[in-house]
Formats: sequence, C-alpha cells, structure tokens
Amino acid sequence: MTCPACDGDRVAFTVPASLQSYAPEESPRAAICTGCLRVSAVDATDDESSDSVAVDWEPLPTGEAGVATALIVGLLDSLALRRAEITALVDHAEAAGGDPLSALDRLSELAATGEIDPYVDLDRRAAQLRSMLA
Repeated sequence: MTCPACDGDRVAFTVPASLQSYAPEESPRAAICTGCLRVSAVDATDDESSDSVAVDWEPLPTGEAGVATALIVGLLDSLALRRAEITALVDHAEAAGGDPLSALDRLSELAATGEIDPYVDLDRRAAQLRSMLA
C-alpha cells in the first residue's frame, strides 16, 4: 500500500474496539505512512496485513501501545482541538506498556536524518504535547 499524499509505504493495523472512536472515520483498520506519518482509514479490500493488534514498524511501541501511538501521530496536526482524545490515547498507550513520547522522539530523530518527512513539525508538536500533559 502506498500513501496517496507522498507515495511512501503504509503499514496497516487493526484498531481495537476501545480505540476506534479515535481512528480516522472510526475505522476498525487504519494505516500509518512510514514517510509522511499521515494516518488514514483502510478499506479491508485494500489491506493485505494480518488482523493482529499491532503496528509492525520499529519506531512505534508494540501491541495496543503502538496502535494508540500511531493514532496520536495522526492527530498531531490538530493538537489543540483534539486535546482530550490525544490525552486519552497517551494514557491508553502508557497503560498498555508503551512510551508514546519516546516514540515521538524516535520519529523526530528519523526526521532529522531525513529518513522520514513528517506532515507536521514533530519537534514542535512533541514539545507542545509534553507541555499539555504536564
């Protein structure tokens, strides 16, 4: 699957029922672009991945924590408007054993080296998120 915005590869994943209200179009399947980091709903006919609840991409945590973190990344462009949703996703990721802020740091490092070209300024958004959560 390629991203319609940047032609990068997308990694699809199953969104557990507890997180579907935060997913694009409240979809049970979503994908994150490994190039620009946009998150979008995935039609089951377009999806070739397994039904496991995990994002199979190393910068993100494993399991539900990775799914919650991917959804956070997808909402970073509307941080102020989606504050409650992002806070709930951070809480979910942490409860599932992940560290979404460290994952954002890893993504920022990839952006700094040019390995990815995020659709948002990750450093600025991560700083805003940390401030918001403090």
